[in-house]
Amino acid sequence: MSLINERQDFSTIADTFLLHGSMQSPAFLDGRLCAELALHDLTPEAWLEEVCLSLGVDQPRDEPSAERLLGWRRQTLEALSAAELNFEPLLPDELFSLAERALGLQEWTLGFLEVVADAGEEPRRAWSPALREALQDLEGLTGIETDIEDSPENENDLFALTEHARMAAMLLYTERHPGKPQVEQVDEPTRH
Repeated sequence: MSLINERQDFSTIADTFLLHGSMQSPAFLDGRLCAELALHDLTPEAWLEEVCLSLGVDQPRDEPSAERLLGWRRQTLEALSAAELNFEPLLPDELFSLAERALGLQEWTLGFLEVVADAGEEPRRAWSPALREALQDLEGLTGIETDIEDSPENENDLFALTEHARMAAMLLYTERHPGKPQVEQVDEPTRH
């Protein structure tokens, strides 16, 4: 089975970055990836080029690394366009401290909003008020406190903020790709 079809998680991609001599978190690039897939239908070739540029290399060091990076893109696109609405940003999981997870969310948001800002004002005028509001709310996440202690309250707060980022990404994708994902419509009750 090809690595491109394996489920990619934060640690796997971070390990791939380490193989290329980079200590950076994948969260920032994942934010960029989500926004680029929504706004530009980012090709696999363009994605590999962007990742390599970010890692400071000309190309992936080996075929398994390339497959993982392409699998990351494929997995994200499939999740954004799935009817199950099961997209999840690529962020540090529960194996990481809450502070590391908060920093990951902040980095993801910065990457996502960087691409959205590059889209310019003109296309944004056509976006729905709900999308514009969600993106404006996301701007507040760029300044979240990342030096937080592990506690149930902080964990719940971080979960809610992550859910907001997740929904904003899906809203951007669905608004820019009408009919994808194809979600079930609730029938209006018949009035007699």
